[in-house]
Amino acid sequence: MAVSAGDRQDEPHTMLDFATELGPLIIFHVVNMKFRLITATAAFMVVTVLAGIASLMVKGHMPITSLITSVGVLAFGTLTLVLDDDTFIKVEATVVSGLLSTLLGGGLLFGRSFIVVTLDRIFNLTTQGWRILTFRWAMFFAGIAILNEVIWRTQTTDAWVNFRTLGVTTLSLLLGYILMPLTERYYAGAGSPSVQSSFVQVRRRLPESEFRGDVEGGPVEQEPIDRRGERCD
Repeated sequence: MAVSAGDRQDEPHTMLDFATELGPLIIFHVVNMKFRLITATAAFMVVTVLAGIASLMVKGHMPITSLITSVGVLAFGTLTLVLDDDTFIKVEATVVSGLLSTLLGGGLLFGRSFIVVTLDRIFNLTTQGWRILTFRWAMFFAGIAILNEVIWRTQTTDAWVNFRTLGVTTLSLLLGYILMPLTERYYAGAGSPSVQSSFVQVRRRLPESEFRGDVEGGPVEQEPIDRRGERCD
């Protein structure tokens, strides 16, 4: 059976996601080992652009988190190169992580779980599950912003680069592993999501009450559902 371009865009691209996320960081780390941080920043920017182009060509879009990160790298990287001051690229992680934390946490204050836009392809969770996952990732990004400030101000440049590349990646993977029981507990049943990763398309797919995480009369409280899609007694 033929698969349309739209169907291909709806399928997860796990390997591509890993490559576009980790590729720029690997290049940044390697180039910094051989040259100055300024040179590594230039390489970081180039590979970030290439990763974004690859994501657009294959998936037709960029995840919101990747888009925000890419804009941050290009903006602060440009300031670093123009002013020949590596302080800007060091601050980039603080600003981007703080922005992501604010976006996720602020969305919860208004009853919206914005993380569903980027993770709905991977997980199929209940409303309560999305709220909890959003809150924990918001706290994670806030912690990364604080930790980045402490490290770049108190440690050597090489130590900061190790944190920015290896450290943040390791912590992200560790949090994902820790949150796996949560995704199983709030699993919303079988059926792969067919939504495109955009705010508008998620709103079209989910009822307004489901996207907001509440209904008239109060929050949705759903019964636990096991991985076979059967409700637990």
